[in-house]
Amino acid sequence: MSHDLKRAKELLRREDGYTCVLCKGETVYADTKRGIAPMLSFLEDGTVLDGFSAADRVVGKAAAFLFVLSGVKEVYANVMAQSAVDVLKAHGILYSYDILADHISNRSKTDLCPMEKAVAEVSDPKAAFFAVRETFAQLNKA
Repeated sequence: MSHDLKRAKELLRREDGYTCVLCKGETVYADTKRGIAPMLSFLEDGTVLDGFSAADRVVGKAAAFLFVLSGVKEVYANVMAQSAVDVLKAHGILYSYDILADHISNRSKTDLCPMEKAVAEVSDPKAAFFAVRETFAQLNKA
C-alpha cells in the first residue's frame, strides 16, 4: 500500500465525517458529501487527480467509472461492489476493500442504487459519467 493511500484511509477513518479522500504527496482533497457527489464535483470542477490515491466509504460501478476518468492510481473502499472491482481491474487501477458486496443498494435498502442502475449496461467511462451526471441531476430535482 502506498503512503498516499495509507494517508487517505487514515483521513477517511477520522471523526471529520469525510466520505471521500484523495491524496498525492502533500495535496489532499476531502469531502463530506454522500454517494458519488464528491467525485462528480471534482470531475465537473476540473480538479486534476491524475496519480492520486483515493479512499471512499462505498464504491460501486458508477463511482469506479468516475475514479477511472479522474486518473487515480488506486482506490480503497470500506464497501466495494464486485462490478466496481471489474471496472477498476479492467482499467489497471489498484483496489482494496474491507467488504466485497454483490451490489450497492439505495439508501432505504429497498432496491439497487439509482447510480448503479444508471450504469448497469454501460462499459465506457465517459458514457458512464454522462449517465451518472444526468441521474444525479434528476434525483436532486425531485
